[in-house]
Amino acid sequence: MSTLVQAALLGVLQGLTEFLPVSSTAHLLVTARAIGYEDPGGVFTVMIQFGSVLAVAWLYRYRLGQVLRGLASKAEERRFVWMIGAAFVPFAAVAALVGPFVRTVLYQRLDIIAAAFVAGGLVMLVLERVRGVPDVFEADRTPIGRAFGVGVCQMLALVPGVSRSGATIIGGMLMGLDRRAAAEFSFFLAMPTMAAAFAKDVLDVRHHLTAGRFLEISVGFVMAFVASAAVVRPFLQFVGRSGFAPFALYRIAIGVLLLVAIFSGWL
Repeated sequence: MSTLVQAALLGVLQGLTEFLPVSSTAHLLVTARAIGYEDPGGVFTVMIQFGSVLAVAWLYRYRLGQVLRGLASKAEERRFVWMIGAAFVPFAAVAALVGPFVRTVLYQRLDIIAAAFVAGGLVMLVLERVRGVPDVFEADRTPIGRAFGVGVCQMLALVPGVSRSGATIIGGMLMGLDRRAAAEFSFFLAMPTMAAAFAKDVLDVRHHLTAGRFLEISVGFVMAFVASAAVVRPFLQFVGRSGFAPFALYRIAIGVLLLVAIFSGWL
C-alpha cells in the first residue's frame, strides 16, 4: 500500500471518527500501526486533525458569524463566548501539565486504549438508562456553570481511547442537556479545543515538517475535512432518533477485540 493511499485512508478515518464518541486518536494510532504507516513526531496526525476543525467551523459558519458580528452589541453572543470559554479552560489547564506524558507514554499503550474503549462504552450504556430528564434542548443555551462541568469531563479525553467527543457528550448529558444538544455542544467546544491543540502541536513537531511529506499531509487533510463535513449532520439526526447505545456497543466490541489481539501477541 503506497503512503498516499495510507494517508487517504487515515484522513477518512480521522474525519469519520473525530466527532463520533469513539476516539479518533485511538483509531488513528491503532490503524497506523496495523498498516505500517510511519509518522515521525506525530506530524501527520497533528496536521490532518485541523481538517476536522475547519470542517465543523464551515458547517457552523452562520452561527459563528452571528457571534462575531454581535460580540460588541449583544449580551447573548457574549454569553456564548463565556460559555465555551468556561468549558475550554479545564481541559487547557490540565493538558498543559500532562500533555507531554500523554503523548510519549499513554499513546504507546494499546492496553490502556483498549480498556478506555470498553470503560467508555459501559459508561455510555449506563447513562442512557439512568440519566435524568434533560432540561436544556439548545446547545448555545447551556448555563455557564454546566458548561464548566462539561469542560471538566473533557479532561478525561486526554487518555487515548476515551474520546474527546464521547467525554463531552457524556458530560453534557450529565449536566442536563438532551442528546442532540450535548452532541452539538461538543462540536462547538471542539473548535477552540482542537485549534489550541493544533497550534501547540505544530510548534512541537515543526522540526519534522518537511517538503517531502507535504503531499501525503495534504491528502490526509483534505480527506479529513470532507469526511468530517459529511458525518456531522447525519450524526446529529441519528443520535436524536437512536441515542448513543450503538456507539457504546461498538466501543465495547472494539475494545475487547484489541485486548484479545494484544494478549494474543497480534499487536
